[in-house]
Amino acid sequence: MSAFRTAVRAGAARGVIELRQTCTNIADLWTYLFPAVLLVGTVFFMRDATVPGTDISLGARTLPSTFGMGLAFAGLVSTATLLVTDREDGTLLRAKATPNGMSAYLVGKIVLVGGMTLIGFVLQLVPSLFVVEGLHVDATGWLILMVLVPLGFVATMPLGAVIGSLFESPRNMGLVMLPVIGLVAISGIFYPISAMPGWLQGVAQVFPVYWLGLGMRSVFLPDALTVAELGHSWRTLETFGVLGLWAVAGLVVAPIVLRRMSRRESGSAVAARREKAMLRTV
Repeated sequence: MSAFRTAVRAGAARGVIELRQTCTNIADLWTYLFPAVLLVGTVFFMRDATVPGTDISLGARTLPSTFGMGLAFAGLVSTATLLVTDREDGTLLRAKATPNGMSAYLVGKIVLVGGMTLIGFVLQLVPSLFVVEGLHVDATGWLILMVLVPLGFVATMPLGAVIGSLFESPRNMGLVMLPVIGLVAISGIFYPISAMPGWLQGVAQVFPVYWLGLGMRSVFLPDALTVAELGHSWRTLETFGVLGLWAVAGLVVAPIVLRRMSRRESGSAVAARREKAMLRTV
């Protein structure tokens, strides 16, 4: 237990250091600012459109949906990208070689991804409040939010780790982005899912992206907007149920996949990947 606590403390400290470094790097700051600017601009141009059947702004409906989308992207894409990058440059191998290094590594990534998501959320929310009207959060909404956010991370981060373990180079992450973007398009993030064909609605409801968007809408939007949702309900229990199933599946599968991946890691494998990367830049 003492070794585990030491690993958690070391991982948390590492995550905080890496998060602080992202706030001093121009490229990382741009990854925070660009999505926020893009989102605020999108919501601004949607301000005069309304959700079909209501007088509520389409921008007000879209904003909470994008919060859920951002949470899903952080868990899936950011986690996968960080894992692949650390695998290529040997960081993962060094973590494997130290006592409880993998545990500390995973804790550090949880802190890093969580902090990055929180910064992005604040940068998106604050300016949008001056553009969008109709958002509100009551006591029940805050309670749902406090459960939804950590559950969303647990439901998506193990899946992101599994995805990252399948690739050896960050240059291949484009193969992940395309299906994720397609999933966002059919998950009711930018337009009500009820307007889509039935088979697409079924596909979207299998994955966490739709449920995270729905959960965020239930937190920030009035109940009148359930008219645009499937079943004319926020389906809170179903949201927690599906996300819980993904969390359980991820926590069972991810450690197995990561252990197999770490066993294949060696100095020669890292050197070979580094040589390939150098050849691509020549």
